[in-house]
Amino acid sequence: MTGRTVVIVDDGLATDAAAEAGGQVVRGRGAARMVLAVPVGPTSVFARLRRLADEVVCLQAQPFVGAVGAWYQTSDTEVIALLA
Repeated sequence: MTGRTVVIVDDGLATDAAAEAGGQVVRGRGAARMVLAVPVGPTSVFARLRRLADEVVCLQAQPFVGAVGAWYQTSDTEVIALLA
């Protein structure tokens, strides 16, 4: 990772704990630039993560996220159509 741009991708953040831990590892290994990319996360964690990462990309910053899996709910009809 030394001297490289590293992109950390997570399926979504409920808290900043995992992203912060990953970011600390990346920084400790000498990355020149770090980008954190997530589809959804709570607005309350991004100020802290922006101090760690050079760039934070989030498609849907929300006041409350709760369980990340709830943002990926699909109906039985959608699943059947996709499998067909």
